[in-house]
Amino acid sequence: MTPIEIGLISVVAIVFLIYSGVYIPVALGVVSFVSIWLMRDNFTLALNLLKVAVGDSAMEYSFATIPLFTFMGLIVSKAGLGRDIYEVMTMRFRKVKGGIGMATVGANAVFAAVTGSSIASASVFTKVSVPQMIAQDYNPRFAVGVVAGSSVLGMIIPPSAMLIIYSFVAEQSVGDMFLAGVIPGIMLAIAYVGAIWVMGRFTPNFVGGRVVEDTEWMSKREVASKTLPTLGLITIVLGGIYTGWLTAVEAGAAGALVALLIALARRTMSARTFWDALLETGHITAAILFLITAASIYSRMLGLAGLPNQLQDILAGNAASFWTIMLLYVLLMLFLGTLLDTASIILIVVPLFLPLAEALDMSLIWFGIITVVGAEIGLLTPPLGISCFVIKSTINDDRISLKDVFMGALPFAFVMLIVLFILIEFPILSLALI
Repeated sequence: MTPIEIGLISVVAIVFLIYSGVYIPVALGVVSFVSIWLMRDNFTLALNLLKVAVGDSAMEYSFATIPLFTFMGLIVSKAGLGRDIYEVMTMRFRKVKGGIGMATVGANAVFAAVTGSSIASASVFTKVSVPQMIAQDYNPRFAVGVVAGSSVLGMIIPPSAMLIIYSFVAEQSVGDMFLAGVIPGIMLAIAYVGAIWVMGRFTPNFVGGRVVEDTEWMSKREVASKTLPTLGLITIVLGGIYTGWLTAVEAGAAGALVALLIALARRTMSARTFWDALLETGHITAAILFLITAASIYSRMLGLAGLPNQLQDILAGNAASFWTIMLLYVLLMLFLGTLLDTASIILIVVPLFLPLAEALDMSLIWFGIITVVGAEIGLLTPPLGISCFVIKSTINDDRISLKDVFMGALPFAFVMLIVLFILIEFPILSLALI
């Protein structure tokens, strides 16, 4: 077999193994290692490339962002800041049709800016928001759909684990990727709020709920106590990166320290909680390091096979336009989103399309935002919508089926698709802050 044939078979084998339940880094690493061995008929070369991939990943300075931001997010979650932001947002939106849904989106957007995890957002707001919406006579399908849809904000609003993973695969600045995610993340949150207003106006039965007229307003002091810690943390992290005072690693360290001080001041941090956060940070960091290492050897395997260049030649030979290429790219991500999780999609498709993006003089920062948003739609689509599964397992309510969660999330997946095409058409929206 030629290197091209081996490369194509290896990509199919990786997708098949991941879908069969094999751990993602294992599938990427083993298939890539064997493919290199077969292509060059040299076991030593394959082994040396594996050693180089491990060394390059572990010794990269910017990799320190992963444990720092992960620790910060865990501490913030345990400190109860998500619940506080939700209570303030609910007070402001409760008198609007679908207002608690809008409050959930707003709280999720703020929470995402200090956690960077869709799974954490889905878990927290399933417990906080869904019971309250059901108590206010909202349609259960709408209630879980709002949480599922808004949970994906955690993967686009910085600090985002997916943006970090992309930055390693594409060799881009983590800080630049964070800044590029700010405007698209805010756009998506605003689009969700607008969609809820439209649904409340034109499909009131799907939304359900009742408008509460006699809401008791919080005092200014109470609002400040619930919002200032989170807003201060966001300002330190993103403000430090934007002004250039802090690198992404330094911002992560400062954010982790401030989050720990907030948790101690609120008396939500015990020795046991602190130890659990450290252990979980270690587990998540090791898993991401394993992912990045496997992605590194996978990229080398694709380069040896010549697949990216072959793809570029095919599209150039057919005189494919910019929109044709981007449409194919989006369709591929949507298809893989029905089978794989976001990290898998990024690790598989980015090394394939990156040389093509560079050849067409596309901004790799903008290309990363498009990739993450496109891959995130998969969190809401069956059969492997991870956010939907997290919500179903967290809510533990027999009245709400997994189908209800997927159907409730469907309008929000459609909104994401619209925002994605807007971002493709107007790259400045992703690059304005850089």
